[in-house]
Amino acid sequence: MTDKSDTLPLVILVDDDAALRTALQFSLELDGFRVRAFETGEDLLKAALPRSHGCLVLDQHLPGLSGLEALSILRGRDNPLPALLITSHPGPGLREAATKAKATIVEKPLMGDALVGCIWSLLRAADAGA
Repeated sequence: MTDKSDTLPLVILVDDDAALRTALQFSLELDGFRVRAFETGEDLLKAALPRSHGCLVLDQHLPGLSGLEALSILRGRDNPLPALLITSHPGPGLREAATKAKATIVEKPLMGDALVGCIWSLLRAADAGA
């Protein structure tokens, strides 16, 4: 018997702030997502990740590898998952690098349903392109 939650879209969340990671995971689960959470980019890179039906949400400012560095490694491994990079005050260089890595930037503070709206938009676009 298949668990109904297996059909929910997966959000792969990477944030080193334990309180924020827990709060985001809880909120995203209430919004209808399955969530796999990681503390660092290195932890993310050790995990077996899907190639579809999911979305990456990476904090840019992580200890060790930044969110963008971890994403760039995943892109080098041909992982096509849509990605959101969450950060405060992104400069032009970061915006350009995020575009090259096919990541959408969502600025902190995360207000209202901006994050959830972006996740759903990326998932719909990925499904339409599949």
